Amino acid sequence: MAVFSSGGHAYNQTRQAYLATSLAVADTHWTRLRGLLGLAADDFRNGYGLWIVPCHGVHTLGMGFPIDVVYLDPEMTVIYVQSQLAPWRFAPIRVQAASVLELPCHTAAGTGTVVGDKIEIKIDKPGRVSRA
Repeated sequence: MAVFSSGGHAYNQTRQAYLATSLAVADTHWTRLRGLLGLAADDFRNGYGLWIVPCHGVHTLGMGFPIDVVYLDPEMTVIYVQSQLAPWRFAPIRVQAASVLELPCHTAAGTGTVVGDKIEIKIDKPGRVSRA
């Protein structure tokens, strides 16, 4: 991805399916603020993802393509899925969410990801903690 270095993955343990094999992390004020802004749909294709930590909700203001948004609680359980969030929209705020995964459109449906699924996130950067 053009915005962040990606070095991790998101795996749906319940469905035995990868949500992202090239996962970037937005965990600072600036990376969360920037998000996916400035990317084209071709820059955020299947296999890519952005994990935003902490996060209770997202928007697609200024984006030119739809995304799927998977909300995770602190135990990495899916608590809400917003499929095909169109550009220039706001996703709902979920105060129970600890983080969200932004994924290419149709990833949630294609992997069968639903509320209650357990997600494993591993970041392959030195000094970063894996969450499972």
